[in-house]
Amino acid sequence: MQRFIFLTLDGLSRGAVYAAFALALVLIWRATRIVNFAQGAMAVATAYAAYSISTATGSYWLGFGIALVAGLMLGAVVERGVMRFVDHGSPLNAVIVALGLVLVLQAGLGMAYGNEFRPAPAPFSRTALSVGELALLSRYDLFVFAAVLLVVLALALLFTRTPVGLRMRAAAFAPEVSRLLGVNVGGMLTFGWALAAALGALAGMLIIPTELGLHPHAMDLVFVSAFTAAVVGGLDSPPGAVVGGLAVGLILSYVSGYLGSDVTPLAVLVLLLAVLLIRPAGLFSAAARRTV
Repeated sequence: MQRFIFLTLDGLSRGAVYAAFALALVLIWRATRIVNFAQGAMAVATAYAAYSISTATGSYWLGFGIALVAGLMLGAVVERGVMRFVDHGSPLNAVIVALGLVLVLQAGLGMAYGNEFRPAPAPFSRTALSVGELALLSRYDLFVFAAVLLVVLALALLFTRTPVGLRMRAAAFAPEVSRLLGVNVGGMLTFGWALAAALGALAGMLIIPTELGLHPHAMDLVFVSAFTAAVVGGLDSPPGAVVGGLAVGLILSYVSGYLGSDVTPLAVLVLLLAVLLIRPAGLFSAAARRTV
């Protein structure tokens, strides 16, 4: 029972990070109908920016803030300078461009920083707090939960209680009508990409300290898990992304704890295939409108 409780809490902690990353994918998908396969590489780039600042100043929190700002800027630059000029006549065009951006970012980071793993310290202790013989969450796990919960609440308020959030939703679902009503659709798309990249940067800063360290490919497997979480919940559903992220985190924790870490990639693949076969649009997707 103690092992089960520990794996559950550990899975929820990792799942919270997957949820934040999945939310970033959902934001871009809802706005542009593009799955941003470069999200992981963009997050690593912001983590390297944080590493540079933290190394130079000795301040983790200054680097953390720089990572979020760098995410906002990188997301805006990618949308304005790359994705806006992609021909959307075929869905594959945006996918190919995003994959090309992954190669460019990873190659550039490798040339600038090298391909060895660099240390990525956590701001709080990762030693689990214990109650008697029962190991619970660590201080870093609590920080992760608090950060992701704050982001989820902020996004909920943004999209339901602010004019900017309402304009973003309108620009995503009815761009032509929004333009007629005076909404700057292009600006809203840029802001959506910037916000999603900042979310990806946050997820990267939260998950990289729990991995082997900072590396140009540090977020590759994390992206796969987060993409699975987004598909499980439904690419059109922010709440589904949160639930999907927690579910993926729990499944990976149980599989790793009871069957071994070598089986976890297979578990992600099985989960993804199961959802695509049973409910391709995601567990939290809205019912399709009948056309006949």
